[in-house]
This record gives sequence, C-alpha cells and structure tokens, in this order.
Amino acid sequence: MAQLEHFTHSVDSSAKSVDTVVSRMRAVDAVLPERDGIAVFNRVYRTVTEDIDRRLDAGRFPDAEAAITLDVLFAERYLRVAEGGGAPACWRPLLQFRRHPGVRPLQFALCGINAHIGHDLALAVVDTCRTLGCEPPDLEDEFEQVGDVLVALEERIREELMPGPDLLQIADPLTHLLSAWSLERAREATWSSARALWALRGLPGLAEEFARHLDAAVGLTGRMLLTPLPG
Repeated sequence: MAQLEHFTHSVDSSAKSVDTVVSRMRAVDAVLPERDGIAVFNRVYRTVTEDIDRRLDAGRFPDAEAAITLDVLFAERYLRVAEGGGAPACWRPLLQFRRHPGVRPLQFALCGINAHIGHDLALAVVDTCRTLGCEPPDLEDEFEQVGDVLVALEERIREELMPGPDLLQIADPLTHLLSAWSLERAREATWSSARALWALRGLPGLAEEFARHLDAAVGLTGRMLLTPLPG
C-alpha cells in the first residue's frame, strides 16, 4: 500500500550524515526565492541543524549513533518535500500557500515546524527504531535532545521573524494564531503518537490508518496557521 510505504521508511544511517543533511539544506536555500514559504522554514532549520552537527563533533551526545540516526531520518522526511518529492498532507498547506502575499514569514515558519514535529518526528522515531533494532523507550533521551533543538528552532524563528512590539498588539490576528499553537503540547503528542505507531507495527492496516489520520490532523492545524492576514 502506498500510504504504508510512506509510513515505513528507513535509511542506512552509515551512508548518510548530518553534514549531508546540511549540504542538502544549503542547496534548497540556493534555488528558492527568499520570501518562499519553504525557504523561510529551511533557513531557520538549517542553522539549527548546523548547531547539532557542531554538538555531535564536540561529543555532546551520549549515544552519537542514535542521535545521528534520528536526526538524519527526521530531516530526510522534510527534505523529500523540499526537494520536490511526494508531500504528505501535513506539508501541503505550506506548499499551496508558500507564495501567498497575505501570509507572513512567521506563519510559514511555524507551519513548517508544526508539520515537522507533529507528523515527521513521530514517524522518524519509528524509522530509527527499525534501523537500529531498538524500541521507543531506548530513544527517549535522543527524543528529548531533538525536542531541545526544536525549542531552539522555535526561539530562533520568533527572534528572526517576529514583528516589532508596535505591530504585535493584542488585537492583531497574528497574536491569536500564535496563541493557538503550542510547541510543548506538540512534543508531548508526538511522543505518544510514536509509541502508538510502534505498538501497532504488527497491525499494518491499523498503523496505516493511524498515520493517515495523524497526517491529516497536523495538516489541518497547518492550514489554520497559514490563514492570510491583512497587511
């Protein structure tokens, strides 16, 4: 089944590296217009991934193999979309609205992180378990480390793309959109989804259905985040 094939994805992590991921992100940067919605998310994601690479080189991850595998498989799901591969439902709103003049850069970036956390990270945990022959509890430390990186990603997004204080007033529609989405809640839901998907691995039909509904729900949130706003 095509959907199940999308759900079960693994990569020989020895043939990939975080350096390779960064190179591919730089290539995406080089070909997309600066204001493009994918480009907005890609620039921020690349800088954070470069920081992960530096931490790995410095030996700051206790289980480097698990950290690299999870990071590469996680990024791979986004890069297939950015490089023109098939896009799951969670990424389609960003692809559809990526050049909409009424959508602000901050919205593009948050829509990307919503898709990447809410859908891609859960499936990347399953990918990593299959690749390394482990179970989700064995990856909890790495999951938390990735979560910390995502916090840094969100902070960087807000620092670089947040409108000035005079623009972000309580009545501004963007304020309402920002308050409707929580990174912490998304992380908690993702860990639950990853464990559920792993528990369902022996029931491929049910696992496929769960993954499909997860994808659709995350896509619906992404569409809300991209509501065009008045200038």
